[in-house]
Amino acid sequence: LYFQEPSNKRVRPLARVTSLANLISPVRNGAVRRFGQTIQSFALRGDSKSPSCAQKSWSRSAAPTPPKRRNSVLWSEMLDVNMKESLSSKEIKRQEAIYEMSRGEQDLIEDLKLARKAYHDPMLKLSIMSEEELTHIFGDLDSYIPLHEDLLASLGEATKPDGTVEQIGPILVQWLPRLHAYKGYCSNQLAAKALLDQKKQDRRVQDFLQRCLESPFSRKLDLWSFLDIPRSRLVKYPLLLKEILRHTPKDHPDIHILEQAISIIQGVLSDINLKKGESECQYYIDKLEYLDEKQKDPRIEGSKALLCHGELKNKNGHKLYVFLFQDILVLTRPVTRNERQAFQVYRQPIPVQELLLEDLQDGDVKMGGSFRGAFGNSDKAKNIFRVRFQDAVPGQSHTLQANDVFHKQQWVNCIRSAIAPFQSAAAPSELQELPELSEESEENDPSVPNLPARCGPDPHSGTAHRPSAALRRSREKQLSGKRKETPV
Repeated sequence: LYFQEPSNKRVRPLARVTSLANLISPVRNGAVRRFGQTIQSFALRGDSKSPSCAQKSWSRSAAPTPPKRRNSVLWSEMLDVNMKESLSSKEIKRQEAIYEMSRGEQDLIEDLKLARKAYHDPMLKLSIMSEEELTHIFGDLDSYIPLHEDLLASLGEATKPDGTVEQIGPILVQWLPRLHAYKGYCSNQLAAKALLDQKKQDRRVQDFLQRCLESPFSRKLDLWSFLDIPRSRLVKYPLLLKEILRHTPKDHPDIHILEQAISIIQGVLSDINLKKGESECQYYIDKLEYLDEKQKDPRIEGSKALLCHGELKNKNGHKLYVFLFQDILVLTRPVTRNERQAFQVYRQPIPVQELLLEDLQDGDVKMGGSFRGAFGNSDKAKNIFRVRFQDAVPGQSHTLQANDVFHKQQWVNCIRSAIAPFQSAAAPSELQELPELSEESEENDPSVPNLPARCGPDPHSGTAHRPSAALRRSREKQLSGKRKETPV
């Protein structure tokens, strides 16, 4: 009698939970599938805890899958019938646009507070990340909450009892310049994202973020989505203002003030983008590694703008990461140093004023070299272009392949835009004397130093870099003879 359990006590041993989870087979019904996944997750968590903890987890009911978007209500849906009849369709659309701005501010404030309450504070309290790491990732996020609360309060004061806003222009003109405060936050985003990705390799961080993602409050958004919300909100302001202006009558006092507000927000975004570009440029410069002192060029350290960057393949199919700074093109090889990404400069960087670009056609082998089998099993190499020094430099001709035609055209356009001011001044006779280089012999020649070569976006501005028709015919004639000597 002493060991007999009370009749009203329910005991669910861990073994039973596990067996029940195993009995649930995959089905298409979403609710049943989520229920099975919840049981399995609780059973796995109980493996490292006491049976009593597992029993408590089992007693929890599975939370419904949260929606990814908030339920939105149109401004017109909150009006009574008589009010709707008293307003024109144009005015209703104008009030809808104003209400959308107000509702967006409210949602932004909620998300900023959620990022602090659900992510930052728990990770700090549980010592999942250090305070320094969290500050680097989250930035001064709290300081932006009062900024948006001020706008929301001003819009609330301007709203009449019937729910309409007569004039919004003066409020925006006074408030929008305060968005300059986002310069530091946006400039730090690249480094913050890199640190967050690195910390995700930690099992505790990964487990915490996964549990948050599965919780209803996250709306299926990961942490970075919340941290990126302020940036995405900034780029929406011009669209929201233009929408309000579009539905504002020509004789309304807001017309000229809204135009002024649009000019202000465009100026703010331009300044933020400039600062963000400089920060991004410096971020990648700091990650460059040089194999030879000759690769270091003062134009790299002095760069303030990164025109284009991304992954390309060379003739041998090796992945390269290419940077086009405003004055120099750099080819690199991605490497990992102490779990941190770095970029090892490949061959010699090419200054933009000395850069020559060739837009090659699919299967085209201009200037020598064979592509058969170089970029895969296909007979023709696709989406290729070539960059090189204008003067003959051994081993400094690089044929590159993009993933698709769209990315290739972006590179070609970007590079062309960068070199256009220099190429337009070059005489055709100078281009005609360019020597032919064989990439195969250069890349396999042990006497050629493995110096970094840099490649960047290809701004595509006209045909300033193309030789004349007579010159092209002359070069084609020369190339036809050389191709016979080139192994395929």
